Amino acid sequence: MSEPLRLYSYWRSSAAYRVRIGLNLKGLAYDTVPVHLVLEGGQQHSAAYRDLNPQALVPTLCHGQRRLTQSLAILEYLDEVWPEPALLPATARERQRVRALALLVACDIHPLNNLRVLQYFEREWGVPQPERDGWVRHWIEDGFRAVEALLADHPSTGDFCEGETPTLADCCLVPQVYNARRFGVDLAAYPTIRRIEAACLALPAFIAARPEHQPDAPAAA
Repeated sequence: MSEPLRLYSYWRSSAAYRVRIGLNLKGLAYDTVPVHLVLEGGQQHSAAYRDLNPQALVPTLCHGQRRLTQSLAILEYLDEVWPEPALLPATARERQRVRALALLVACDIHPLNNLRVLQYFEREWGVPQPERDGWVRHWIEDGFRAVEALLADHPSTGDFCEGETPTLADCCLVPQVYNARRFGVDLAAYPTIRRIEAACLALPAFIAARPEHQPDAPAAA
């Protein structure tokens, strides 16, 4: 599996952020190909990019000639091809919990505040910016109440979502906390989420994956 890895990414995409974390935790070298989600009407809508990913979404990870889509599926692919360090724990019960936490973020919180949803609100219904931002905060807060309850005082919660090493769940949680801050969510009610985020952001793999450290990030980010 010596073929090169190429990640089509946008600096502020939380789905791409997840995959960057996973690649970094695995110690895998990869080239970043920026896809600007706003410039030129969204470069993800170009014919060339749609040929690569018919959903017109980021990320897309190319491993040699293979084209991989959907961030969670990409992360599980990485875990199967490069098993160490593992993003999924050893037992079925632990793996179920990690997947449940990851899916809560990736399937229940994130899609409701995705860029294309907010653009549709503006384009089709003329929803003003303050109302769009309020929509985002509502669904992040609704989801974070559940995440906090699942993490707080659970015997499996350690420094990270599951135990003492980062997993798929942490790869999903940290980018969503970044989004929460971006939209002005008050995180005071989520002490366990904040504690885990701090533990993650102390690690080089998470630091290197941060949006402001990406090659396409604006200088002032």
